[in-house]
Amino acid sequence: MDKLFLRPKPTRREFLQIATASLALLGLSQALTPKVVKALEASSGKPSVIWLHGSECTGCSESLINSLEPTAVSLLLDTISLRYHETLMAASGHKAEEALEKAIAEGGYLLVIEGAIPLAEDGLYCTIGGKTFKDIVRGCAKNAAAIIPVGSCATYGGFPAAGPTDSVGYLYRNTKKHHEFDDVTGDKPVINLPCCPMHPERLVAVIVHYLTFGTIPPLDNFERPISMYGELLHDNCERRGQFEAGRFVTDWGDPSQNGYCLYLKGCKGPWSRHDCWKRLWNGRTNYCIAANVPCIGCSEPEFYERFSPLYDRQFDITLPGIGKVDIDKVMATVAAIAAAGISIDTIITKLKGEES
Repeated sequence: MDKLFLRPKPTRREFLQIATASLALLGLSQALTPKVVKALEASSGKPSVIWLHGSECTGCSESLINSLEPTAVSLLLDTISLRYHETLMAASGHKAEEALEKAIAEGGYLLVIEGAIPLAEDGLYCTIGGKTFKDIVRGCAKNAAAIIPVGSCATYGGFPAAGPTDSVGYLYRNTKKHHEFDDVTGDKPVINLPCCPMHPERLVAVIVHYLTFGTIPPLDNFERPISMYGELLHDNCERRGQFEAGRFVTDWGDPSQNGYCLYLKGCKGPWSRHDCWKRLWNGRTNYCIAANVPCIGCSEPEFYERFSPLYDRQFDITLPGIGKVDIDKVMATVAAIAAAGISIDTIITKLKGEES
């Protein structure tokens, strides 16, 4: 029951690839590679992982199992003891629930949560095996060593939070409000890995860090690893120069606007913190902006409800000493702004909490 698939053990070369890639993702020195390899080689049968599914589309699991990076798959299937995963495990029904109960009783596992948690009607809108998902999460969190919500739904509520089920993400402690799961979380570390879907390399890096150092990486105010969510997409966007020059896509069908800034088409890059711009997707071949698609801000708590409609401009900008200004008016006076020596990039700010 501990192993879902039978695969050859990773080679020494694969271990080195895992170690090097994970250190780079965490912003750590490659001088630590021998220590990481040693930890991975000594981690046979541990740590145990329980992976729960709530209100979601299984996109994060799909992202994981369809990853073109064999090192990530090798780590999760050969180094990690994946004790429970409703989509992947061979067992079903009572046998599956018995495996879950056994893993909970043993304790010390990493709890991965995929999907939002409905609270309306006492959690009735997501029921598995006769239990509400809310109660399942509470039961699994008690004996977990660490809790890792993956994807935007599990971290902030995502798409389900915009519906009538009163769905929430698991936890982020920057709020002063009491959270539904504060009492079972206690001092247990919570590592949020948002984005829609989760990027598998981020989960791999967090697990490698846990195996190597016995701790979690430094986190920001939203419980996200700083090394992965510490930089704005806008600051690293290949179209930043177009933004500075005031060249924006206004007509998808106009070939002369190819490569222009996507801000007017709803891009949330100025407020989205993640490393998609360098991490890339689909075997490190592409990501939203490079595919001519606006960033939808899925790494942020405002996704999906406050950022919807995704492809409409949601926010204006503020100018020093002037206040809120409509971007269309700013575009009309880009030359005047440039002549005054004011960079558009340095004055754009998000109006979080200022929208009435």
